[in-house]
Amino acid sequence: MPIPTSMNHIQADGAGGPEVLKMATGPVPAVKSDEVLIRVLAAGVNRPDVAQRQGSYPPPPGASPLLGLEVAGEVVAVGAGVTGLSIGDKVCALTNGGGYAEYCTAPASQCLPWPTGYDAIQAGALPETSFTVWANLFQMGRLQAGEKVLIHGGTSGIGVTAIQFAKAFGATVYVTAGSDEKCQASLALGADAAINYRTQDFAAEVKTLTEGRGVNVILDMVGGSYANRNIRSLGTDGRLVLIAFLGGAKVENFDMTMIMVRRLTITGSTMRPRTTAQKAAIADDLRAKIWPLLDRGECKPVVHATFPLAQAAEAHRLMESSAHIGKIMLTVG
Repeated sequence: MPIPTSMNHIQADGAGGPEVLKMATGPVPAVKSDEVLIRVLAAGVNRPDVAQRQGSYPPPPGASPLLGLEVAGEVVAVGAGVTGLSIGDKVCALTNGGGYAEYCTAPASQCLPWPTGYDAIQAGALPETSFTVWANLFQMGRLQAGEKVLIHGGTSGIGVTAIQFAKAFGATVYVTAGSDEKCQASLALGADAAINYRTQDFAAEVKTLTEGRGVNVILDMVGGSYANRNIRSLGTDGRLVLIAFLGGAKVENFDMTMIMVRRLTITGSTMRPRTTAQKAAIADDLRAKIWPLLDRGECKPVVHATFPLAQAAEAHRLMESSAHIGKIMLTVG
C-alpha cells in the first residue's frame, strides 16, 4: 500500500476539556534515520495524554505535538540507520507523541513485536504501562522475589500491569482501589489483598497484613495526600516510587523521621523526557524478561473499552471518570 502524503489525526484545539479534541488532517510525519513509520491500527489512551490536553504536560523539544504515546500497527517505512526491522513487520511502540493518528513515527529501538496470538488492540495496550512499570517497579524500585509491594490504583492500566508483573516475579502484592468491584477485579488479576481506599485506611490495613513489618516497595500515582501514610506503610529499607500526583504534588506536615529511622528511599520518574538510549535499554529488558511471559499467556493486558479515533474525546471522558478497569484504546484504520 503506498504511503499517502496526508493523514487523519486528533488535534487539541487549545488546552481544555475533552471537547478540544477534534479530527484534523495533516502531513504524514517524515522518518528520521533511527525511526520507523507505523501505519497505526490501535493507540492507547493514557493519563499523560489527559495532562497534555489540559496543558499541564507539554511535549519535550523535538517530540510530536500530537497526543498519543503508544501504538500498534505495521511498519511501512524504515529510516536509513535502522536494522532489525523491515517493512511489513507488526510492532507495538512507545512513541514520542503522535499516536492519535493514521501514521506515527517511533524510534526503532522503542518498538517491540506483537506477542504470540495478539491482535492490534492487545499489542497497542502494552508499551506505555510495560515501560513504566518495568522502569519504576523493577529498575528503580528494585522489587525482588519474596518481597511485598503495595500498588496504588490497582485497576488502572498501570495497576493491572504492575500486579501481573510483580506476581510473575514472585512478589506478594497488595493493592488499593476505589470500590469493592475494583478490589475484586484486582484479586482476580492475582493480587494477594485489595484495600478499598474509600472505606478503609490503607496504612492500617498494610500494618495488619504485614504484622507490623510494612511493605518493601510502594508504587504510587496519587502523591501528596498519600505521603505520610505511604511512609508509615514501608518497612526497613523500603522504597517509595512516585509516578504521578493525582492527589496533589505538595505535602503539608510531612514527618520525615521514619525516613531516617527505617532507611527509606523515595524516588520517582517520568518516562517521556528519558533519552532514546534509556528507553531502548528498558525495551531490551522487556524483550528479554517480559515478552516471553506474554508469549506464554502468563501476563496479558486488560482492555476495558475501545473507541474509534474520531471519538477520542469520549475516550478521555472515560479516562477522567476513573470508571474503567484496565486500558482504554482507540482503533484506527
